Amino acid sequence: MLKAAVFDWAGTVIDHGSQAPMGVFVKAFKTFGVEITIAEARGPMGMAKRDHIKTLMSQPRIAAAWEAAQGAAPDDAAIDRVYEVFVPMNVEAVTDFCTMIEGAVPAVNRMRARGLKIGSTTGYTRSIMARVLPLAKAQGYEPDNLVCAGDLAEGRPSALMMYRTFLDLGVWPAHTVVKVDDTGVGIAEGLNAGCWTVAVAVSGNAFGLNPSETAALSPAEYAEMKAKAYSDLRRTGAHYVIDSVADIDWVLDEIEGRLSRGERP
Repeated sequence: MLKAAVFDWAGTVIDHGSQAPMGVFVKAFKTFGVEITIAEARGPMGMAKRDHIKTLMSQPRIAAAWEAAQGAAPDDAAIDRVYEVFVPMNVEAVTDFCTMIEGAVPAVNRMRARGLKIGSTTGYTRSIMARVLPLAKAQGYEPDNLVCAGDLAEGRPSALMMYRTFLDLGVWPAHTVVKVDDTGVGIAEGLNAGCWTVAVAVSGNAFGLNPSETAALSPAEYAEMKAKAYSDLRRTGAHYVIDSVADIDWVLDEIEGRLSRGERP
């Protein structure tokens, strides 16, 4: 009964830990004499990058630091200045973080074998994705569509990118589509569109570590971080939370069962 699965990119199918943008946000703000932390940079993850910068600048500590460094409170022009620095930095950095998450490609192949179409939405711009797409394709991942931040009047958490995906894939109604994401705004995107939503915890932004960093954790550290990631993502309203896309098969089976009983998201 399911017709499509729509995936986010960084932290969901590529870039385990969603690490590509983090250092770039820190560097971009530092260009203007403003120090931000990785934790602060992670907060609005999943948004279009200009919206992400706007959200960071609205935080009192960062706004005060900007005013101290630049002599005026942050405004739209300030957001544009940081964004203009950020995008080319991110375009250059992203190619170092394009490894497919372990198990993602086989999981997507199994979905195609079930008859599902594969859609994708992202907070990345077209210029960034121009670098990402060929690297993902070389590793066996090529979704049926791509909707980027900036393509439509609004990005996440609105449903507009999902609506465009429905049109691109020719799928409806919304309850036959699963949205898979690692961020709260990405889950909200799916919920606002009327889809089933699946949050990935360990591979994504909520956990925030790459595979080698994750392997270096003690069992107690790993358990604590995983529990927090699951808790944070459950609070977003996600219907299901799993470690990574590699674990999604049982979720699809369960959703199929719920649909057969007349349940809806």
